[in-house]
Amino acid sequence: MPSSTQSLSAVGNHPNQADTNGRNEFLAFTLGQEEYGIDILKVQEIRGYEVVTRIANAPEFLKGVINLRGIIVPVVDMRIKFKLGTPTYDQFTVVIILNIGGRIMGMVVDSVSDVITLVPEQIKPAPDLGAAFDSDYLIGLGTVEERMLILVDIDKLMSSAEMGLIEKNAA
Repeated sequence: MPSSTQSLSAVGNHPNQADTNGRNEFLAFTLGQEEYGIDILKVQEIRGYEVVTRIANAPEFLKGVINLRGIIVPVVDMRIKFKLGTPTYDQFTVVIILNIGGRIMGMVVDSVSDVITLVPEQIKPAPDLGAAFDSDYLIGLGTVEERMLILVDIDKLMSSAEMGLIEKNAA
């Protein structure tokens, strides 16, 4: 598992997401006790957590902004967004820098583990949990041996009206 200061060499170097065998690559990360995955092509870089500048009257999940080489980047704490208890910030906490529809944003997670390649047979549809849970942002559940990843459609999540970070047509 890379430390919070290392970056994954595989990040951002892929010409297209699915290779000729229909495999998809996902960056695996943890939030609380669960493991999630997002499309590796949306990931620009992985950074250690640093103090953010708070924005007045911003929603609680919007931690603030950071200056990333001259670009002001909003930072969302996914642990707060998904109501996973009180987040702690330690040496394993990382910020995944995303590029979605040309908009750069950061996503705070507990840790990042690796890049996982899944074939379509390893991705099961998300279960319908009714009104108790909005599964619009889920691609499905990816299984690799004993691991199960909750695959998040990061485009839909970050461009949702609730997040208010990206125009719908930009994603």
